[in-house]
Amino acid sequence: MPENKVRSLLGRKQALIMGIINLTPDSFSDGGQFNSVDAAVRHSEKLVEEGADILDVGGESTRPGANKVATQQELDRVIPVIEKIVQITEIPISIDTYKPSVMLAAVNAGAQMINDVNGLRSEGALQTVADVDVPVCLMHMLKQPNTMQTAPEYDDVVTEVIAFLLERRKACERAGISGDDVVIDPGIGFGKTLEHNLLLLRAVKRMQTETACRILIGVSRKSLIEEQLGRSLDERLPASLGLAVQSVLNGAKIIRVHDVRATYDAIRMAEAVRDVAYI
Repeated sequence: MPENKVRSLLGRKQALIMGIINLTPDSFSDGGQFNSVDAAVRHSEKLVEEGADILDVGGESTRPGANKVATQQELDRVIPVIEKIVQITEIPISIDTYKPSVMLAAVNAGAQMINDVNGLRSEGALQTVADVDVPVCLMHMLKQPNTMQTAPEYDDVVTEVIAFLLERRKACERAGISGDDVVIDPGIGFGKTLEHNLLLLRAVKRMQTETACRILIGVSRKSLIEEQLGRSLDERLPASLGLAVQSVLNGAKIIRVHDVRATYDAIRMAEAVRDVAYI
């Protein structure tokens, strides 16, 4: 079996940039822009040229209020795109899904990572990931996409999210998934108020310390920016970059973004300052 490129990338000192490829008509930011194979492949080439380390392909929107998509429809969206991308680039692909059958088909088509907003809680998901033997990202989400933003409440959001992610990591290990293959995502915007999101972003270093897991942060263009600053969707890039840089300096390993080139430049310069040798 060829070496898994995501595992190799996770060993790098630098943060990784995960470029988003949404193959859905209703994603909150770019829904409908790349929902043909040719358009998605062209977009993947652009993201690679701009500096993406991983391409995250998804066929079902998980924006607040989104409804579920039938398994076959999701497969029809993502598998032809994955098969085409692996023919033209060596950049590894992550499949953004919570359905075990889609995970399996995507890995068989060439995906090298699974990104599950449901934290492998779907029936059969843990065993599927153990069987395909690729790295996995476990995300925290309160309730489901169509209900998650209905009055989300926590006693202590940071402690509760960390406890959930630790429990899911232990479930992975019991299923035979190596702890080294587990990445965690606090789920910014997934069943959280503005204050919850800000507290979780401030706690990235604590999260990394208490879980001993690599952290993925996905905050690109999200609505907390509008809530905090009043910025419309097309005005959110500067704030997205600020949150990405802060997350990396606090220890995040993967930043999931729409705007790869701008994020690449911002993160690489912040890392250069952080890492320069003192003379």
